[in-house]
Amino acid sequence: MLNTSPVPSSASPAALAGHAEGVSNDEFRAAMSRLAAGVVLVTAQEPPLDPDDPMAPRGEDVGMTATAFVSVSLDPPLALVSLREGSRMDDLLAEQPLWAVSVLAESQRHIAGRFAMRGRVSDRLLFEDIPYVRGEVTGAPLVGGALATLELRTEQRVSAGDHTLVIGRVLTARLPSADGGPLLYFRGSYRHLG
Repeated sequence: MLNTSPVPSSASPAALAGHAEGVSNDEFRAAMSRLAAGVVLVTAQEPPLDPDDPMAPRGEDVGMTATAFVSVSLDPPLALVSLREGSRMDDLLAEQPLWAVSVLAESQRHIAGRFAMRGRVSDRLLFEDIPYVRGEVTGAPLVGGALATLELRTEQRVSAGDHTLVIGRVLTARLPSADGGPLLYFRGSYRHLG
């Protein structure tokens, strides 16, 4: 049934600007900030500069903090991450099908903040003092002390507004740390349970 109810009189013209449906960016952002989300570090390794030369330098590790990461399917095991269109990670995963996710623990807020910074030129220094191992399948960094780590291979990319939804098949899933609770993002801040 088509909803033909009038726009509430409390909605100002400024609040309605930009969206035919009547929801402003600020209103949408405020509403979604009330949804607590787990925090993950998405990582991938750039391909070598010259894949035909075994002596060519290895590509740089890239990382990005994300809160829009969800399971999609159990059979086959699929998960999805939402990436800002045109971001470094979006561009990298358009050419590199292998990537990884570390589910961050409440004690890893500093890692989330570090990889959420905008405008950084290189991720090399960001990884420098963080303990990690390389994924056996992807070669991507898996953060030490994470509650869970997953390695994935991209199955599908879907354009969705100003983001790209990257759906990956889970190739490995490990539980390296049973200590601590999850790091959460709620109302614009990192939080923890309790």
